[in-house]
Amino acid sequence: MEFSLFSMIAQAGLVAKVVLGLLAMMSVGSWALMIQKSILLGAANSKARDGTERFSKASSLREAVQTLGADPSSPLYFIAHQGVLEFNRSKEAGNATEVVVDNVRRALHQGVGSEVSRLQRSLSLLATTANTAPFIGLFGTVWGIMHSFHAIGLQKSASLATVAPGISEALIATAIGLLVAVPATVGFNIFVGKLSQVETLLVNFASVFLNRVQRELNAHRQTSRLGSTEM
Repeated sequence: MEFSLFSMIAQAGLVAKVVLGLLAMMSVGSWALMIQKSILLGAANSKARDGTERFSKASSLREAVQTLGADPSSPLYFIAHQGVLEFNRSKEAGNATEVVVDNVRRALHQGVGSEVSRLQRSLSLLATTANTAPFIGLFGTVWGIMHSFHAIGLQKSASLATVAPGISEALIATAIGLLVAVPATVGFNIFVGKLSQVETLLVNFASVFLNRVQRELNAHRQTSRLGSTEM
């Protein structure tokens, strides 16, 4: 008998078809998510590197922030926005330099956390697919084998020719479950690594931003001292 995957699926029982349909949806969903995350994390990595470089080369904090304003989709934009807001609030409140720097540091930390949470959103679906797909396929296999043994009981024959077709149909569910789970597992591990790289870039940017704030405040304080001395 010629092996045909599609003919076996067509001859499978209702429960097996439901299991295979569920696995197919999980596969399509996981591949769509992997494509979306690949584009998102790749763009975030590139924009974080370029944005940090432009920010470092700017002559002032205002100019540095303006270089990021041209691309609101950059992960650095939200972090810088949080830092600038807290910087302005602290200065308007008349806080000391140390207090301003500490407040900005916390705002940047929160901004980095929010961006990392946004970038890792839905990754848990890949982990869920990787962990559950083999067991869903195994359920379909067990159900198919139970159906085969029931057929053996009805036909009162346990020959290989009687058992083999039903069992081969049942094992398709396990095979497809593994085909769904393996790419999802590999994709999840790859994206966790990429996310870690992006997080490192965001933390480095927050440090660069904080250093720029400290230099601005120190320069302003020195200018104020010189002005008061001349008076």
